[in-house]
Amino acid sequence: MLTLLTALVASQVQVQINLPTITFNAPPPVVVVEPGIQVVEDNDDEIFFVNNVYWVRRGPHWYRANDHRGGWVLVDGPNVPPTLVRVPAGKYRRYKHGKAVVIDPPGPGKVKIKGGKGKWK
Repeated sequence: MLTLLTALVASQVQVQINLPTITFNAPPPVVVVEPGIQVVEDNDDEIFFVNNVYWVRRGPHWYRANDHRGGWVLVDGPNVPPTLVRVPAGKYRRYKHGKAVVIDPPGPGKVKIKGGKGKWK
């Protein structure tokens, strides 16, 4: 009887992970906020761009997407870049910076500064 009861209880356990539904039609403008960390400017979600990957934190969990069109997956702690883990939650929410906006799609060495001198860096 105990085995049957245990089987019934175990069969009713559900795990539900609500993945982010964040998408962009085109790569969003991002700003450099710390060395190696860019963030989508002026957004309600605190979306980071690090190592050519988009990252978002929801509570204690981190999610990543390899593309601006979404495809978010849950990532466990050791696989989140340490530079992101150290950023206090909400620090860059709705972040605005008047000068350094990435105009071209993000990628290694592809930061174009809007305003200022407008040089490639």
